[in-house]
Amino acid sequence: MAETRVTEGHDELARVLMHQDTFAVFDRAGAISSAARQEQGLYHRGTRHVSRLDLRIDGQRPMTLSSTVVRDNTLLAVDLTNPDLSRDGNVALPHGSVHLFRGCILEDGVCHQRLRVHNFSVGEISLDLHFRLEGDFADVFEVRGTRRSRRGKHDPPEIHPDGIALAYHGLDGVIRRTRLRCRPAPSQVTEGEVRFALTLSAGEERELSFEVSCTQGTSTDQVPSYGDAARRREAEQETLKRHEAHIGSSSGLFDEWLDRSTSDLRMLLTRKPEGLYPYAGVPWYSTPFGRDGIITALQMLWIQPEVAAGVLRFLAATQSRHSSAEDDAEPGKIVHEIREGEMAARGEVPFGRYYGAVDTTPLFLVLAGEYLHATGDLALVKELWPNFLAALSWIETHGDLDGDGFVEYARRSPTGLSNQGWKDSADAIFHADGRLAEGPIALCEVQGYVFAARRAMSQMALALGEESLGRRQSALAEELRVRFESAFWCEDLSTYALALDGAKKQCRVRASNPGHCLAMRLVGAERASRVTATLTDEAFFSGWGIRTVALGEARFNPMSYHDGSVWPHDNALAALGFAHYGLKHAALAVLERFFEASLSFELRRMPELFCGFARRPGSGPTLYPVACSPQAWSSGAVLMMLRAALGLDVDGVRGQVTLHSPMLPAFLDVLHIEGLRVGASRIDLRMHRYADGAAGVDVSRRSGPVALSVHK
Repeated sequence: MAETRVTEGHDELARVLMHQDTFAVFDRAGAISSAARQEQGLYHRGTRHVSRLDLRIDGQRPMTLSSTVVRDNTLLAVDLTNPDLSRDGNVALPHGSVHLFRGCILEDGVCHQRLRVHNFSVGEISLDLHFRLEGDFADVFEVRGTRRSRRGKHDPPEIHPDGIALAYHGLDGVIRRTRLRCRPAPSQVTEGEVRFALTLSAGEERELSFEVSCTQGTSTDQVPSYGDAARRREAEQETLKRHEAHIGSSSGLFDEWLDRSTSDLRMLLTRKPEGLYPYAGVPWYSTPFGRDGIITALQMLWIQPEVAAGVLRFLAATQSRHSSAEDDAEPGKIVHEIREGEMAARGEVPFGRYYGAVDTTPLFLVLAGEYLHATGDLALVKELWPNFLAALSWIETHGDLDGDGFVEYARRSPTGLSNQGWKDSADAIFHADGRLAEGPIALCEVQGYVFAARRAMSQMALALGEESLGRRQSALAEELRVRFESAFWCEDLSTYALALDGAKKQCRVRASNPGHCLAMRLVGAERASRVTATLTDEAFFSGWGIRTVALGEARFNPMSYHDGSVWPHDNALAALGFAHYGLKHAALAVLERFFEASLSFELRRMPELFCGFARRPGSGPTLYPVACSPQAWSSGAVLMMLRAALGLDVDGVRGQVTLHSPMLPAFLDVLHIEGLRVGASRIDLRMHRYADGAAGVDVSRRSGPVALSVHK
């Protein structure tokens, strides 16, 4: 994902809700004011339908007492009270006389708000409550800072007895509508405001409901009640929970991080015709991204394999079947990003359906192989086998631009991404002297993905009885391993080059990317040990995690997006790689530092990234100003880190769970996993920590034929 523009007025205490293709960014009071925080708003299908929705009591903002998003992310609950309210120069109502509870729920394009007003004063009071509604209908790319030469046309606001209607005629021919309805009907409605004149006796409570619906095209807005929406959202969350393995521990603080992470993942899951798909993050990436969806599905695979199935089916359905320079598309390539907004529809940005990522296609095959191994679901492999063959064909033709056995990228779209790996900022791939690399560029981690993709294709082909293809892919994977070692290893750096440029010159930069090569099992044990030592030395390890670029490199900047910051998903893959080679203490160190970092983040929510400054006593990580929070692969990072610590392998084909030298971090005495699925069976595990960190394992429940093996 390309770097977002830093804007002033950032408030890390924003409140976020999301459901399907709708999300909202509120302030702590449950209000929306894009002037206070640029990204605040109610968004639907890539467009901000509401840019202002705020409450005034006698013309003044209420005071916030408390504000939280409940654990399942279905409800924003806010407690408010009145400030001193003066009339005729005197305080007519002292602050704290009125309590207002504001509840906000999103469901299917509708923002439901309920306001309960309770008079705690000793006498009768009169209040004027005003709700201001504005809708700029800005495309999400406009909100991020992209300027447009033309925009569509706004209709004058329509005044209704129960509220206000707004409409915008986009340049793409789509009419986008916003409708505010109030129950009961307000005392007064103007073009941008509804007013309630309330009189409450001592101790009286009054309830008001508001629904703001967002629609596009000819769709109608049949709006349910707040209560019905709340019940459906709760039922939806319970259904998702029933399909997950549950993890709990002896540490309440660790459980808070786990609970927030899994709740955020459920919130970001969007139901597509093909199944569940995790949208990448709020606010900038609330849409399908190929790379993010795959890595999130890999993180979640051991607790909820249905997500991987949904991701595979969705990416197969959107796989490119043609060549288009404008979209960086080629036959067999897996999509990078899909957008629905006005600017994408008109081609003002190239991301309507954009294929400019070099790694999504091999990662697609990696996920398929991991899914088959974890579930034994050969039927899905048969169903999508033509898509897997098409992806393999892309790797071997369009992916290898010069026929040297490595997969490279070179942008064809003039407006597309210049860098097409996960570090896609324009300055992310460079040489030791700081010069930007010129393409075609072969990234080190992409070769790891291709290696794992070939092994996955071998596994799947053999399972389908296609032995010749299976043997060939296995042999090609081993050839790639040898070629990679020769071309990428930097002996004096004790790590692999970040990339090879178009002239096959090494980008001799100490970067975090080789950690992904370990996660894909590309390298030998001796060099894996050296890479691990490099990634965990002081130049890399900030005290909170592994930086994307080591201290001392030419473009190192702890405040950059990709050149010195710390990314949770990047660290999770590195930790998994350490564990694959038996380097458990390094994997545990990553988990322990991120747990400590989680204690500093509001709601225990792990952001997309944070700054790479060295850890300072008494303070937490430095926030990156416009990081998405929540972000799917950051939320899933704890699951992959925990899997690494346990050495957990779920083999659904053989019906077996294996724990390779399981260890628990120092802050956990006990860990239990309930409902771990192994094919059609389930198993509950309980682990307890010994003094040396090793974990003892007991089976507390077993449903169906499933075996447990613990390798010390």
